[in-house]
Amino acid sequence: MAKVDGAKKRLLAHFLANIGRVMDGDELRPVANNRSEWARRVRELRDEQGYQILSHTDRADLKPGQYVMISPERKEAAERAISKETRARVLEVYGSICYVCGAIAGEPNPANGRATALHMGHIKAKSHGGDDTVSNLRPVCMVCNTGASNITAELPSAKRMIAELRKAPRAEQLEQHPIRWNHLIG
Repeated sequence: MAKVDGAKKRLLAHFLANIGRVMDGDELRPVANNRSEWARRVRELRDEQGYQILSHTDRADLKPGQYVMISPERKEAAERAISKETRARVLEVYGSICYVCGAIAGEPNPANGRATALHMGHIKAKSHGGDDTVSNLRPVCMVCNTGASNITAELPSAKRMIAELRKAPRAEQLEQHPIRWNHLIG
């Protein structure tokens, strides 16, 4: 297994000292001494290093952004296997926008004002038997991927509606374009 250091080392020590206790981002962020990458480090501990850290996708009683280590024992770690080609195909199919909130890659994210970075989000988690195929992946911004926020505009603006349309596969985009366009200008 890979060596654990830096923020991951601090997070691991904190989880080991609090086995069975539910923790959220407000607690884990300062432990990692990192405002934006703490959730990624937690996922790396779980997915790449095999630590038994559960989230809301694993247990119904946990809310997005909450984690709990259930045992200090490590399981076989999952392999990072999303190829550059698969990532490119997912972005081609769904556009360079977050599938959850519609934030556009490279533009300021409505949740934090930082440039939107897209991750590959699994529809069916790997821990539940999902795979790294195009049909099981969607582009998801870092904010939505960490469960920190799910920004939804109160009233749909033209930009928001176009962002929503861009989430659909290309064939549906072409089919819906005239309907959406008439709605936007009508």
